[in-house]
Amino acid sequence: MSEAKFVPFDLKLVEPSFGSSLTDLIIDLDYLRKKHLGGSTHPKVFFQLKHIFHTLESIGSARIEGNNTTIAEYIETKLDAKNTVPQGIQEIRNIENAMAFIEENVKDYPINRAFISQMHKMIVEGLPSPPEGEGDATPGVYRRTNLQINKSDHLPPDFLMVDDYMSELIEFINRPDSSKYDLLKAAIAHHRFVWIHPFSNGNGRTVRLFTYAMLVKTGFNVNVGRILNPNAVFCSNRNDYYYYLSRADKGTNAGLLEWSEYVLKGLKDEIEKIDKLLDYKYLSKEILLPAVTFALERKYITDIESSILKKVINKQVVQAADIKEFFKGKADSEVSRQIRKLIDRKMLVAESERARKYIIRFDNSYLLRGIINSLGARGFLPLNE
Repeated sequence: MSEAKFVPFDLKLVEPSFGSSLTDLIIDLDYLRKKHLGGSTHPKVFFQLKHIFHTLESIGSARIEGNNTTIAEYIETKLDAKNTVPQGIQEIRNIENAMAFIEENVKDYPINRAFISQMHKMIVEGLPSPPEGEGDATPGVYRRTNLQINKSDHLPPDFLMVDDYMSELIEFINRPDSSKYDLLKAAIAHHRFVWIHPFSNGNGRTVRLFTYAMLVKTGFNVNVGRILNPNAVFCSNRNDYYYYLSRADKGTNAGLLEWSEYVLKGLKDEIEKIDKLLDYKYLSKEILLPAVTFALERKYITDIESSILKKVINKQVVQAADIKEFFKGKADSEVSRQIRKLIDRKMLVAESERARKYIIRFDNSYLLRGIINSLGARGFLPLNE
């Protein structure tokens, strides 16, 4: 690798030609953004899937930076709920917390310096600074030293220039351009953030959240709706990610368009793949029922619990009368006791407050292991274990 050099170039909104494949991607994604999300999957079931994919997003983002925690290891910590965890686990928890922060606030607040600083603070919270860990001695504060990026020919700008470059970037993303540029701006802004490397550490994790925030801000996510999994674009092949970043580092229109096409193609593929989960017939057959079988085979659940859960999956919403067949000759109070037991074990949840109708719960129970296994078998995981 040659010696890293700083190559300045203007932040600009490059435009693809009308007949290019990148223009086709922008049109397709704009349709997906505006498409009314329907589907047969219950919103409360879909929300649990969304939470799982946020977990996978967080693991993937940390994995790009060298965190070797596996999905299985992290899932076990969620089920164990220990307060004291290894640094690698804490790093992933931080990313999950920052994603939740984005979901709760990005619609109401601008993505400005304060917003970016808060994301960075959450990313490095409780982590020791390098070389001991993946924290930062000055959380939320732009760097006051020069640095180099490992295995990159690009040298980030002098620290004295960071403030001006970041102000320019923030102005760029908030500029009232036509909405047809939203996706292109998100891709270009991601590269520019990495190019600047504004913090002493944690830039990679922060920029992927920055991109997520931009996409949510432009209408690619709602509270009950599409699962957005942009990190799958970056973490499924780390070498591709760095290769296309390096192409954009040259500052040419061709390099920036190549990078943008890489980002938007990956985003489109992920959205189309994950939107299949809105079809409950597919979800129940390919993901939920196999997850229950997985749990039964490993004796995480009993035969009777398996039968009840499969009934719940097949009907999607049940009440006590629907599962009374498994307790012939038993009083209604026994059926209610069994339902309560499954609720306590986090395998059932009330459809709504005070409702006596129930749906399956799997986001934080022993069924989660089976769900992850099913998602992996059907190609939904953004990570190679």
